[in-house]
Amino acid sequence: MSIEATPQGRRGGLEVRSIDYVPLTERHGKLWHLGPLWFMSNAQIATLAVGVTSVVSGGNLVWSLIAILLGVVLGTFFMAAHSAQGPQLGLPQMIQSRPQFGYVGAILVWAFAYLQYAGFNIFNTLLAADAMNVTAHGGTKLWIVAVTVLSVVAAVVGYDFIHRMEQGLTYGFLVLFGILTVVLFTLHYPSGSFDLGGFKMVPFLLQFSVVAGYQISWAIYVSDYSRYLPPDVTVRKTFYWTYGGSGLGAAWIMCIGAALAAWAGASFDTIPSLQASGDKVFHGFGAVILIFSALGLISVCALNLYGGSLTLLSAADSFRRIQPTLRVRIITISFTGLLSLVGALASTATFQQNFENFLLLVLYLFIPWTAVNLVDYFIVRHGHYAIAEIFNPDGIYGRWGWRGIVSYLVGFVAMIPFFSTGLFSGWVANAAKGADFSLFVGLPVSGVLYWVLSRNIDVQAEAALAEQEADELEEEANRHLRPAPGHRAS
Repeated sequence: MSIEATPQGRRGGLEVRSIDYVPLTERHGKLWHLGPLWFMSNAQIATLAVGVTSVVSGGNLVWSLIAILLGVVLGTFFMAAHSAQGPQLGLPQMIQSRPQFGYVGAILVWAFAYLQYAGFNIFNTLLAADAMNVTAHGGTKLWIVAVTVLSVVAAVVGYDFIHRMEQGLTYGFLVLFGILTVVLFTLHYPSGSFDLGGFKMVPFLLQFSVVAGYQISWAIYVSDYSRYLPPDVTVRKTFYWTYGGSGLGAAWIMCIGAALAAWAGASFDTIPSLQASGDKVFHGFGAVILIFSALGLISVCALNLYGGSLTLLSAADSFRRIQPTLRVRIITISFTGLLSLVGALASTATFQQNFENFLLLVLYLFIPWTAVNLVDYFIVRHGHYAIAEIFNPDGIYGRWGWRGIVSYLVGFVAMIPFFSTGLFSGWVANAAKGADFSLFVGLPVSGVLYWVLSRNIDVQAEAALAEQEADELEEEANRHLRPAPGHRAS
């Protein structure tokens, strides 16, 4: 039996909506809520692990910090630009790929997105379980299960609860990690840690690429958590609140990671090093830091399950139309949680190396997508979409968006010679002694090519159709109905 939405889009306190359009009558929330949401989503110890890349690869601390800041500045720009789409369209992020890639063709990027959600959840669950096992004991496998169950519950409750959870955790982070940051200034660092003359290209570019990739990887999430905001919040302010929160949280915790890696040297290990530095405040403070960090990771796992559910529903809907209900939300969130649980239980101990390779893979897969999506939204269509057509397999966007698919594939292929990972290195990367320049190739190639291929799109006709369908779209969304196939407003 389907459970219909209340006027507020909830049933028994649980969110009902998923990939469907959020009508104006259900828009709510405050713009500043995006700040703590994205601050705390980044300010957790999986992000800390991103900041150690250059130091453990032979770079010194000062150039590692510079690479982190530059990577955050660039990568966060793209994720924040995607966030601005949410209030204007009232749709989750990945369903917005249909105008560029087509009703069926968008599965190309959805498959990669789902891989990302599952991969990050495995890493986050392992870190949270390790943190809890070190402090509360009981065994890592027990805590893997506990973390997964709590994350599933939070994701099922949904959008508003996730926002409130991240707000509360932000206040805790500011206090606890504020104290820890002061401690970092008292630690002894190896000779040459702050020598600007100790620049090394390969670890610098590796750190920059991993950080930028990590920030760009949030691009597939962001509209999911801004789509309930009213459209009058404006694109610019949505961008600023997302950019500020995410950028500050990422830069802060990544710099902590780099400092801890430089201080601990060859003995660096994320959990023990974090605990040891915390214990310099007083014995036991390190345990407090780890327990709080586990809570932060649970909140991020909930984000991954929430977004993974939306992506899975989007992909399934491309083959058979799905009526978005609470039941299907619970099923897809639970299924995604089960996959992450199995992956975490089966994982090996080589966390850092696998994490770096995974982050670079994410960077490579989503650079062409983010270029295509943002060029389409801001340059080609200027934010005007016929939303009802996004749910119409025979609509104006078609089943296969050849422009987006070609631009994505060409951009990805152009990047291959520049790839530099522990699994594969292209010939340009090898010639540059491992330096990774792929980011600077994939973005312009995919973005410019899509713009060229899209110059004959009749944007005015699409905008007129969107205006024509707008009233009926709102009416059907308020009834929690999807636009019927082949529908045109009269």
